[in-house]
Amino acid sequence: MFLVPTTHALLGFALPAGELVLLPSAWIIVATAYLIGAVPFGLLIAKRVSGIDLREFGSGNIGTSNAVRAMGRRWGFVVFLLDFLKGFLPVVACYRLVGEHSETLDLLQVLTGTAAVLGHCYPVYLGFRGGKGVATGCGAIVAINVWVFVSGGVVWLVTRFTTRYAGLASIMMGITFPIATWVIDRILGLHRPELLVGSLLLTILILVRHRSNMKRMLKGTEPRIGEKVEGSPAARNHV
Repeated sequence: MFLVPTTHALLGFALPAGELVLLPSAWIIVATAYLIGAVPFGLLIAKRVSGIDLREFGSGNIGTSNAVRAMGRRWGFVVFLLDFLKGFLPVVACYRLVGEHSETLDLLQVLTGTAAVLGHCYPVYLGFRGGKGVATGCGAIVAINVWVFVSGGVVWLVTRFTTRYAGLASIMMGITFPIATWVIDRILGLHRPELLVGSLLLTILILVRHRSNMKRMLKGTEPRIGEKVEGSPAARNHV
């Protein structure tokens, strides 16, 4: 263990999951995950590398796709990786905090992952105006169950390359997460309602953050990947 030995006693190693929410230490972990998730890596890197404010460039979004437009694929990948780790690392840390077999693990993972994603989407550092949460959500999902992520990733790839709509690919991936969670748990004979609820919440958040994309797709005005986007940043927010 790389954490202090008192961590398990602090959290209550054998507490039932329903009692975890009563522990102040658990909410400190969740709050920390939010603050980590709220770090706007795309914005910071773009300003450092290119002197560009992503909020005033391209789609106006601080996520990966707009970072690619501003700085190219290499730096866009760096932004994706850092946003991914914002969701991945806090959830992985839960294993160390409560133990792999603790009854508290599933709920703490869901709360922590959700907090990280909310931090990315609604960062306190930027007046609660952030990204769309896809990369950070993927990081949290991978940390919880990599096969759920793989299922969503396959759907993302198929949708992206058949329709060339980046937003639609993210939406379909988000819808896949709770379905894959339910199917995998049935196959393994597990009953983990916390994870199913967490994946459903992530799906809802992805849908909410992509509502403008859905409106444009219905109107036939959503730009496809590779097309030049015209107009103001607000009108081009398609990632």
